[in-house]
Amino acid sequence: MTRMADPRPTPDAPDDDPYLWLEEVEGERALQWVEARNAATLGHLSDARVAADRDAVKAALDRPDKIPLITRRGPHLYNFWQDAAHPRGLWRRTSPTSFAGDRPEWEVVLDLDMLAQAEGEDWVWHGAVTRPGAHDRALLRLSRGGGDAVVLREFDIAVRAFPPDGFVLPEAKASADWLDADTLLLSSPLGLAGDGAPAASQSGYPRAIRLWRRGADPLAAPILFEAAASSMGAWGGVDRENGQETLVFTEQLGFFDTAIHLGDWEGARHRLPLPSDARASWQKGWIVALPRTPWTLDGVTHPPDTLLGTSLAALLAGTARWQVLARPAPRRAIQNFFWCKGRLILSVLDEMRPVFTAFTPGPDDWMETPVGGLPAIGVVSLWPLDEREEESDGTLLALAQDPVTPPELLRLDPAPSAPLVLKRSSPVFDANGLVVTRHEAVSSDGERIPYVQVGPTGETGDAPVHLTGYGGFQVSMLPSYRGTIGQLWLARGGTGVIANIRGGGEFGTAWHEAGRRERKRLSHDDFAAVAADLVRRGVTVPGRIAAEGGSNGGLLIANMLTRYPERFGALFCTIPLIDMRRYTKLLAGASWIAEYGDPDKPEDWAFIRDFSAYHQAAEGKPYPPILIATTRRDDRVHPGHARKMAAKLQALGYPALFHEPAAGGHGYGKDNGEIAGFAALGAAFLRRAIGWESEA
Repeated sequence: MTRMADPRPTPDAPDDDPYLWLEEVEGERALQWVEARNAATLGHLSDARVAADRDAVKAALDRPDKIPLITRRGPHLYNFWQDAAHPRGLWRRTSPTSFAGDRPEWEVVLDLDMLAQAEGEDWVWHGAVTRPGAHDRALLRLSRGGGDAVVLREFDIAVRAFPPDGFVLPEAKASADWLDADTLLLSSPLGLAGDGAPAASQSGYPRAIRLWRRGADPLAAPILFEAAASSMGAWGGVDRENGQETLVFTEQLGFFDTAIHLGDWEGARHRLPLPSDARASWQKGWIVALPRTPWTLDGVTHPPDTLLGTSLAALLAGTARWQVLARPAPRRAIQNFFWCKGRLILSVLDEMRPVFTAFTPGPDDWMETPVGGLPAIGVVSLWPLDEREEESDGTLLALAQDPVTPPELLRLDPAPSAPLVLKRSSPVFDANGLVVTRHEAVSSDGERIPYVQVGPTGETGDAPVHLTGYGGFQVSMLPSYRGTIGQLWLARGGTGVIANIRGGGEFGTAWHEAGRRERKRLSHDDFAAVAADLVRRGVTVPGRIAAEGGSNGGLLIANMLTRYPERFGALFCTIPLIDMRRYTKLLAGASWIAEYGDPDKPEDWAFIRDFSAYHQAAEGKPYPPILIATTRRDDRVHPGHARKMAAKLQALGYPALFHEPAAGGHGYGKDNGEIAGFAALGAAFLRRAIGWESEA
């Protein structure tokens, strides 16, 4: 392999980078480099086996009896559906009665494949917001190629057409909500803010929230609220509780800090007097808050993750009497909370087991009742059936699953009763003989790190293991039914492992804090500890461990390459962050400073440099085989991260492979075919690299 001159970015010299030209996403030289590497990777990996895997995964993703997830808007249940005949998808609806039957009769509202063909656009569905009450008009969110940026377009549901005088906003990371039939509350990064600076934050998100009337220029629409230039962004919403309209302006000060203002068509009136790091939600005159840091009220200091409730009116008047609803405990953490028809629904993980509780507020006390009938093991998600809170009758939906049991969709009616099973998904792989077990590894500092293992019984000593993790942003990695891994790994006799490393949210804010900023290295140590524990327990050997991770998990995998190469047989690093010296200058990177630190501050770079795998990669190391993959339309994590790391590794003499599809956004493809192809290629690479499958 030809060696390039000085392929080593110097950790303390951010501009001494020979591969900056690969950050030009559509640059001619960069695209030539990408296409050459794509051809080499496909030439090395693609064969009839990969094609068969791709077709099998696609067939599973397209299967007609998968669960159609629904949202109620007015009298109809809406669903977005993709299958073999409709790869881009159908936006469709049916009645509740029809949905309850074995063969619902669906009415197509929009055929996205037909629209894309007619307009010559690479449209990908990113959702719709219908007009409250009537639900006769919708604001469609259409992405080109799957990126986060969308085109907003008004759609007339009754006549199935885009009205000639409809709202249209060019491509941007924007959002909007209906105020009335002719007015929108628009959060847009386009144009200039009131201070004369760009309306886009450094991360590319909106700073300005405008009152946009039909027929008016959105860039000239009055600004009702404006975030500071230093903030991550601002978003607007509308609260119509009890027939009263309140505009909600949320300024995202940082990834974990917000300032919430209530107002009207003239602008913000009141800022909620809450800690900026508290998550808050309110309904029917009551509000709850969950702080990330200690919060002192009336002389009492409440620890992080204490859920407190009070009257919204009293809070605004400065006379709030907060009541403790839930307290933190070791290995027990609040995952989510939301309101539904005046009840607060609380989702908790207790030693990784799902627990749900409902609170009904009252003037003297909040009545607490368990949400019964749901599985006590596995993964359970719960959410309101209705899109709009003010239109809800209290009905909830739940999705229950575990690593060997496909999902089932349940309905929980407002009146207490056993959950009703609405739909069951068919299995996509043979789970006979597979067992699910929980284990704990001991990390570098002695912390116990849980992980879930799925595979055949018994310790073989050389099991082909697929290991994955995330470890960031307080996101919990739960042992759900992973059909693609089931097909490409488990059904062939392999073992799958999910590591619950620090930085995630499995055990609350403390678990996240233990893997954030200067402690990010610990989350990577945790993952390596799980790999070592699999060897200690006699499950496998290092050369048979194949690890995969995406996004923040891609940063994790890149650090396994540079920090713990001896513990793995192969690595699949997808849509990753890797260059942590420049990440804040690339696309949405600045919004993640709260998670990783600011590399422009010397005191932060002192610890960031240790997990900036791009700068730590060096020649002569025992690196395992690696495939680094990204997508060109990812406008969240810049594809330059993956490109530059692959280029550097190749220049240092390592046989690193690289793959970059042209579409997909911050994911693995814009349709099931592309997703299946991405997964099949990655799995084939891992299987062959660990010697489980022959190269040819």
